[in-house]
Amino acid sequence: MALLRIDKMTHYFGGLRAVSDYNLVLEPGHIVGLIGPNGAGKTTIFNLITGIHTPTEGNVELEGHNLIGHHPHEIAGKGLGRTFQNLLLWRHMDVLEHVKMACYSQLEYGLLGAFFGTGRCHREEKRITAKAMHLLETFNVAEYSDQLVSSLPYGAQRRVEMARAMAINPKVLLLDEPTAGMTPDELNRMISIIRQVHKDFEVAILLIEHRLKFVMELCEKIQTLVFGEVIAEGTPEEIQSNPEVIEAYLGKEDVT
Repeated sequence: MALLRIDKMTHYFGGLRAVSDYNLVLEPGHIVGLIGPNGAGKTTIFNLITGIHTPTEGNVELEGHNLIGHHPHEIAGKGLGRTFQNLLLWRHMDVLEHVKMACYSQLEYGLLGAFFGTGRCHREEKRITAKAMHLLETFNVAEYSDQLVSSLPYGAQRRVEMARAMAINPKVLLLDEPTAGMTPDELNRMISIIRQVHKDFEVAILLIEHRLKFVMELCEKIQTLVFGEVIAEGTPEEIQSNPEVIEAYLGKEDVT
């Protein structure tokens, strides 16, 4: 059984067809890239998968369970984490609080335990703090743990958002342009981090990215989306040499 399966997912905004017959089979441990020009519908696909929008047609399943009609927080609770194209961080919180907030979705004590400060509550708080710090170390942002997230460099904020996404123990991680705005050094660091996260946490990854060398280096399979339709799917080598992809998107850009 595929970990994440999407069959003929189609969505209209009014009379505009934003996504047409989108299909995906994401197996455990795989990294798949989704590329395409601006406005192709890539982020819309993420929003349809995660419940922000409901597909007009089609089916989305996680481990055989239908996700259509579920709220975003319910889908996240089933094991699907994501980051966003535009950073969605709480400016008034410090870095550690950001990741702990996500961990609280998996608390093992109730309201009464929190109110009375039971031993179980204290143990859980210690566990959550340790888990959050481990994630911050994984994403190389532990040094910023007590700083407001708004004071961090942009690349570090991106990594905090990824640490927060991993705090729910996702089976599938959706990354929406994880290297947007990063320098070449930050990009190389991000490649190493994603590889380490993929290995250590055994999480399947679906990512949107415009930095084509990043996609070619990380992904086993790549889909190319144009005007809401997949025009090509294959290995990095197949995508680089596909005439339709070259004409529609890659042009003369060097993607080797």
